[in-house]
Amino acid sequence: VQHEAARRARDGDADLVVVPDYFSNLVYGWESNYWRPFYERLARSFRLILFDKRGTGLSGRGTSFPTLETRMEDLHAVMSAAGSERARILAAKRVV
Repeated sequence: VQHEAARRARDGDADLVVVPDYFSNLVYGWESNYWRPFYERLARSFRLILFDKRGTGLSGRGTSFPTLETRMEDLHAVMSAAGSERARILAAKRVV
């Protein structure tokens, strides 16, 4: 079973899911002097949902490069785990 590592920051009125680029690490990102201020600014306005994509950071390792369908299933699983039925998406330039 594949597991995605996710973190929810604060509780805003609207959900914002940040879809990382090729590589991510929730622990590093949250502790980073570069990324944390960015996340905190977003969390002032949104219920911020962060996650590590399959095979990166704290998420389970995959055996192959995931398909677009698999990535969308992962995104849906993260949103469901966070109790999010509808969210805005902030994605890096290369998310597929």
